[in-house]
Amino acid sequence: MKRVRVDRMGLRNKVGVMVGMVILMLASGSMTFSADLEVEDPRTMTFEPVEFSPPEPERVVLGNGLVVYLLEDHELPLVTITATMRTGGWLDPADKVGLAAMTGAVMRTGGGGGLSAEQVDAELEQFAGDIHIGIGRQSGSASLDVLSKDLNRGLEIFAGLIRSPAFEPARLELAKLQAIEGIRRRQDSPGSIVSREFTKALYGADHPTARESSVDSIKRLTRQDLIAFHRSTIHPNGMLLGVTGDFTKDEMLTSLRKVFGGWQKGAVPELKIPDVSEADMSQSVVRFINKDTSQTHLRVGHLSIKESDPDYVALAIVNDILGGSSFRSRLFNDVRTKRGLAYSVGSRLLTGMHDQGIWLMRAETKLTSTQDVIERFVANMERMREEPVTDAELAEAKEAYVNSFVFSFASSSAVVGRLIELEHDGLPKDFLQRLREQVIQLTKDDVLAAAKKHLRPDRLKIIAVGSGDALAKALSTFGDVKEIKLSPEG
Repeated sequence: MKRVRVDRMGLRNKVGVMVGMVILMLASGSMTFSADLEVEDPRTMTFEPVEFSPPEPERVVLGNGLVVYLLEDHELPLVTITATMRTGGWLDPADKVGLAAMTGAVMRTGGGGGLSAEQVDAELEQFAGDIHIGIGRQSGSASLDVLSKDLNRGLEIFAGLIRSPAFEPARLELAKLQAIEGIRRRQDSPGSIVSREFTKALYGADHPTARESSVDSIKRLTRQDLIAFHRSTIHPNGMLLGVTGDFTKDEMLTSLRKVFGGWQKGAVPELKIPDVSEADMSQSVVRFINKDTSQTHLRVGHLSIKESDPDYVALAIVNDILGGSSFRSRLFNDVRTKRGLAYSVGSRLLTGMHDQGIWLMRAETKLTSTQDVIERFVANMERMREEPVTDAELAEAKEAYVNSFVFSFASSSAVVGRLIELEHDGLPKDFLQRLREQVIQLTKDDVLAAAKKHLRPDRLKIIAVGSGDALAKALSTFGDVKEIKLSPEG
């Protein structure tokens, strides 16, 4: 299969050189343009959709269930290995939120595989190896970047940290102090506050997708907690490895079996996140957080669909036209360009496979413009529900989606990473290609139907961060306003 590499920086450089040559030729008089030359308006030009066939990695399953994707790329003497682990913060006990994240952090910093933390750092520094490990809400991840000549030693250290982390007490205490300091600073940023409180309003503060660590929950964590969490959730049959770069398949598999082959299978936790009840989803909410800021930080939206929903593609195009495409979106042109109400404005559709998605509109605006911005949000939302989009809007949104498809596979690592993500989520490997074909076939009626079904003005949750009583008054038009009082952290 012919392999196609997309080097965006290299492409920019080549275009820049070509433009420079044209400028020099014009300046020297060696190139002239006729006054009668007809130049086509770029705004009316059309192009065929980009066709792209990404390279196909090889998938191998080791005897203990560890899945490996391999894709050779000998352009540079580098190897990248990534690991996706079926663990996550959704497994945190209610009184120890932050346990998973802390486990991931100290897996990397606390030594392992028979090496102290200092020895790990010293060896990696000696041969310029780089290892990262972390655990998020729904999965864990790890990565190794190393020169191909140092692969075997780098892989031994990498496997040691994943399989048998030491969780050195001093490094754990340092990580706890760093986490607590981060929590204490959490209320400094209005943007961070509005995002967190909006998520809580959607899911509920105790839902696995919205809950957050506290100073008390971090202080409760012990080394034994980390050991037990690692032992119960991280297993070879719950891990997917991606290997790209300068290697040969047989040698790489031999090396992987050497460092991971003796690792025994375990009981892998099945990722199940509960849905929010219909009653809670259907409630509209208007809340504000009193903070002395120069602007109001707004989030307006509601829970939405999962990526597996049949309407996902149509709703993604709805969002793109409404506010997801920045300069050409309706919200940008109405709220910013036409009315000058906000500098930063747009919408987002955030979806996954394991919890309900989020659809939201966002803006930063002057306190005196807060009511006007929300009114324009609702008006544009209603317009999407009531009338078809234009032919030009649909064509532009579809073209942008289809032609951006190539950038999902811009490198060997991206190709392998996409396949691992799809397998982790239980989706077929051609899922993205299917989405692309669905976009091409999409009609204005499909878009209108999705907007009517999935944009729900009656379910809007409105969260704003700004200055006190004046903000509450601006929000009162949209429902019963209540203040969210933030507790001091630490």
